[in-house]
Amino acid sequence: MKRPRSLVIALAVPLFGAIVATPVASAQPALSGAATEFSVLARDGQSVASVERAIRAAGGTVVTSNAAVGLITATAPANGFAERVSADRSVFGAAKAKPIGTAPKDGKAKVKPNVVEKESRGAKSAKKPAQPQSVGMDPLDDQLWGLKSVRSDLSRTEQPGDKRVKVGIIDTGVDASHPDIAPNFDRAASRNFTKDIVADVNGAVVDGPCEYRGCVDPVDHDDNGHGTHVAGTIGAAANGFGVSGVAPNVTLVNIRAGQDSGFFFLQPTVDAITYAGDAGVDVVNMSFFTDPWLYNCAANPADTPAQQAEQRTIIEATTRALNYAHRKGVTQVVSLGNQHSDLAAPQPDASSPGYPSNSTHPRQIDNSCLSLPIEGPHTIGVSSFGPSQAKADYSNYGVEQISVSAPGGYFRDYFGTPWYRTVENQILSTYPRNVGVAEGNIDAAGNITPAGVTAGVQKATAADGRVGYYQWLQGTSMASPHATGVAALIVSQYGKGSRDFGMDPDAVQRVLEGTASDIACPVPRTVDYLKEGRDASFTATCTGDASFNGFYGHGAVDAWSAVTRGSQYLRG
Repeated sequence: MKRPRSLVIALAVPLFGAIVATPVASAQPALSGAATEFSVLARDGQSVASVERAIRAAGGTVVTSNAAVGLITATAPANGFAERVSADRSVFGAAKAKPIGTAPKDGKAKVKPNVVEKESRGAKSAKKPAQPQSVGMDPLDDQLWGLKSVRSDLSRTEQPGDKRVKVGIIDTGVDASHPDIAPNFDRAASRNFTKDIVADVNGAVVDGPCEYRGCVDPVDHDDNGHGTHVAGTIGAAANGFGVSGVAPNVTLVNIRAGQDSGFFFLQPTVDAITYAGDAGVDVVNMSFFTDPWLYNCAANPADTPAQQAEQRTIIEATTRALNYAHRKGVTQVVSLGNQHSDLAAPQPDASSPGYPSNSTHPRQIDNSCLSLPIEGPHTIGVSSFGPSQAKADYSNYGVEQISVSAPGGYFRDYFGTPWYRTVENQILSTYPRNVGVAEGNIDAAGNITPAGVTAGVQKATAADGRVGYYQWLQGTSMASPHATGVAALIVSQYGKGSRDFGMDPDAVQRVLEGTASDIACPVPRTVDYLKEGRDASFTATCTGDASFNGFYGHGAVDAWSAVTRGSQYLRG
């Protein structure tokens, strides 16, 4: 079991809202500024109805409410509302979410940076020769070194996954039209908790023009590609086409919380997590951190009082949501993060708040600050390694939050060999055609462009004309889906119940960790990554022993071991 950090930090400071109320009760701050969306959190023990009354009394309008957590979305003028509503005794705090109806200044999308995941763009392909296919494997599976690393090729002969097991993808969406996703996709259970944001308060484009009327994408759509890649690794169907996932027979549910641009804001993430509990989802994958703060600090002196209160609200609301989903039987698998930091000793943060544009300021971060959801309760934290099993240079680490490790790709693996800086060191998975066209990797006719060829984008065509595309990415976002797939196989193998089939999430975690394959710390324990072209900030030291350490946790997830000898960990 990972070593969790206490969340009492949220109680170490006054639990009031954005700014302390003015001494004179009748002198409320004036309301001004553009219409803005706020997340308002009820105090523990206070009703949603009382907070809704407080919102209206403060000059706001209630948009939607999450009764499971006590989080309410409201609209109000940008200035003055947070102070007003936070003065009410029923309110824990208010967090500014986003402006409404701002016109863009230009046509350039403010896509959340993903330089780690797409580091290989423009790199060469090593062009590995095709390998013989095993029974139950798909044509492109010979390129999925991660699939073999977790021994899914073996485990599916014993347990390929149970259709009753629902796996929630809390991400940017899932392209259900992809031939590898369609057979396992549950459209009826899927939800989209986001609304496209055209531009931020400064006029910088965020998601860009809305593709659908009402600015809400369908539940089977992905305009980013991240969520579809994650879904494919977890549960692409073994259908004789393209690729297959770690658990190729489970049911995939899109529970969208991420914007087209890759931002994940508080209300959608909380709504997605609690929905997973209400909808009977067995396992969720969360490959993100909740924006706009990489680390949420209750009282960082570099932040304003309003920003401190906003972060306290994010901590409390996320904690409640994770606890709620856990009580409802949801196993929650989370990527450890790509900041190449020991989460017990995080590095300074110059990226927050990441929204809106031009808002960041440098902050010193200590161990009281939390990156969420990974540092929340009941999360299974997953670090990333490359095909040589070396810890990926970008991967976060440390014994405090890690549970297990998994294949996530490492572009710079195999230094000194022809495999160094090749796309095949990463993870190949499903790619939405619309995203490939937008990124210039696929043309309007469906052909892979020269840029796509360079990036290693692949195309599969079935005899009946169905077409699927695939791209290489790396990150702890690619590692956690491998662990999620194994968790889904564990529920498939050991779950119980005729009507409400499922499994206690603590038992799932015990099996996942207990059957993981031990990996010892490297010798020497400190790895500097300098020869791979990284600076000293990437230098990492592995602490612990072979059974549990900061680079690999309890070890690399192992699907075959999980389904064949996991029963010994099913203690009460």
